[in-house]
Amino acid sequence: MASKPLPGWVAFSTSGVGGIFGWIFIHPVNTLAIRMNLASMQNPGAKLNFFSFAAQTVKSTGIMGLYDGLGAGIWRQIFYASSRYGLFQVFRDTLAKHREVDFVSRLSCATAAGGLAALISCPCEVSLVRLSNDATLEPSLRRNYKGVVDCAQRIAREEGVTAFWRGSMPFVTRACLVGATQVATYDQFKSIYGKLGIKGSGNVVASSFTAGLVYSIITMPFESAKNRMASQKPDPETGKLPYRGTLQTIQTVAGKEGAAALYNGFFPYFLRCGGHTVLMFFAVEELQKMYQKAA
Repeated sequence: MASKPLPGWVAFSTSGVGGIFGWIFIHPVNTLAIRMNLASMQNPGAKLNFFSFAAQTVKSTGIMGLYDGLGAGIWRQIFYASSRYGLFQVFRDTLAKHREVDFVSRLSCATAAGGLAALISCPCEVSLVRLSNDATLEPSLRRNYKGVVDCAQRIAREEGVTAFWRGSMPFVTRACLVGATQVATYDQFKSIYGKLGIKGSGNVVASSFTAGLVYSIITMPFESAKNRMASQKPDPETGKLPYRGTLQTIQTVAGKEGAAALYNGFFPYFLRCGGHTVLMFFAVEELQKMYQKAA
């Protein structure tokens, strides 16, 4: 990260561009992670292998099917990535004017930034989950969205605007954890690897990849809860939704399917988290260096 505080617009714009850059490469893996996680919900107890699942998915939907929901994913990065890392840098640099910024301070700033970013980007997140998974449903159950705008309009019209925030608690909780375990620990790992003699781009890659692994392990149960809450439908007999809250969803899944079910799709989820973390931070670091040289 830059030693000299950056203007707010630079922090937000470079974070957003870096997030989009990483997402373009990682989106297919994210699609597989969501579908594999939701497939475990539709087939309780089934043992899913990532590579065979990926091959079957490509066979049934085609390679371009992995890019379903890309538009929503990019919109998500515009709002989520830019505000998450942008707010963190603003909070951190503002705090630095009044006191020394230690690791606890970074954790606090990153957690707050992650939660706020999640609330801002919830509509994009729900649209992304819906678009990514719709093609895997039975024809009679598909919503057949035409794109990001159509998806958002139909959700608002058919289910009400509040449906965008139906799975907000697991998303916000996960985003707070991501902030604490990805953004804040990224700084810490940069310092650790720097002391080990790893400098420059190698330091960025190693630090971001390790941060991605840490946050993947911690946040996967919340990702599973978020996906299930965002894609659920009311019970046809009772009219009630099966999942009502983060902890209730996690407890229900663990009780009925076993705790391991919360980690179905972990390998693609880690590829997504680790890969996107590396690509995003690498791009952000380079863009901010370019700005500092030009300023």
